[in-house]
Amino acid sequence: MKYLTDRRRFLSNAVLASAGALTAPQLRLLARASQEMLRPLAPVKVARNRIIRTVVGLRPFRPEGFVVRADRVGNKLLIHNYGHGGSGVTLSWGTSSLAVDLAREAASAPVRRASRTRQKRFAVLGCGVVGLSTARLLQQRFQDGPGTVTIYAKDLPPSTTSNIAGALWHASSPFDEDRVTEAFNQQFEQACRISHRTFQGYVDRDYGVGWLDAYEFLSNERSLQRDLTCGTMPYSAMEIHRDPQRYFGYQYTRQFSTLMIEPFTYLRALMRDFYQAGGRIVVRDFRNREEISRLPETVVFNCTGLGARDLFGDQILTPVRGQLEILLPQPEVDYCYLSNAGHMFPRRDGIVLGGTWDRHDWSLAPNPEQTTSILEGHLSVMNRTHLPRTG
Repeated sequence: MKYLTDRRRFLSNAVLASAGALTAPQLRLLARASQEMLRPLAPVKVARNRIIRTVVGLRPFRPEGFVVRADRVGNKLLIHNYGHGGSGVTLSWGTSSLAVDLAREAASAPVRRASRTRQKRFAVLGCGVVGLSTARLLQQRFQDGPGTVTIYAKDLPPSTTSNIAGALWHASSPFDEDRVTEAFNQQFEQACRISHRTFQGYVDRDYGVGWLDAYEFLSNERSLQRDLTCGTMPYSAMEIHRDPQRYFGYQYTRQFSTLMIEPFTYLRALMRDFYQAGGRIVVRDFRNREEISRLPETVVFNCTGLGARDLFGDQILTPVRGQLEILLPQPEVDYCYLSNAGHMFPRRDGIVLGGTWDRHDWSLAPNPEQTTSILEGHLSVMNRTHLPRTG
């Protein structure tokens, strides 16, 4: 985060210096800023004895992409919003906005006045990032006072799958490219735009959201032609570097600015906002759709993630297991990276190392072999083992 701000300040001052508008002390400060701007990236201290916890989560993955769709269950309007793969946090505001739009359309339909009133009582199933985002948008768009929105969930933060997310704003494998339609791609891009813009309004230490410089380390020039997921629109200040000495031996590096979300802080803040707006949470585990049909609310949002597989019979939905190693925090590490060895995200609660993607694996037990593999992969980045060959 600091690097991007310093670089912009440096370039602005450099223009003033060229025009002779800076004093001698200001010129000395400019020279010092120039040296700092060219400093090498602080290395991550990758070591087994720095691991403070190992966490495992199951991503709710659909090869055909997430589901935002309206159905009927008895007399209920059921709106689905699930199946985000490894991009639940990234897409949360976008797909939730699309889902709430469906409720708005239903509420504005030509129905009896009494029914229209009842439709403004909403149930949200699930209290992860998608459920909380949906609930907050309902409160903002249908402001009818306390009790308008009730969340029903088996697990609450900090015990949700969303709490385990690495949570860089970067759409990570949300679908299989050969399985999605053009209509879905348009919906996906719309969700990206909405979500990225909304997250910008939450940039604050209190929400655990901030800007961060990201570096994608690449081994060949051909990789530079590959677009980032969501296209280049959400990623600001993009640059290409060919300086292996500064970028851990990688011949090619793509740099961009994106958002880092710290799940524990962010989800806690969303729950606080939800309660302050009069929301209600009921801890409950639904066994079948008949139990849902007996809820007092007329409009129900399904934000159950992987739970939608059994609850609503979506057999396309499958778990993708991810394991993360969390190292002791390093305040001097003020950037993140993506590489063939995995990803590294710096947060106040620790340095997040990841890189596993195990389809159809339901195990939540940490795998010691994967711990070793993750550490070795990130050590290979820090030890500059990707230096280009000569000759």
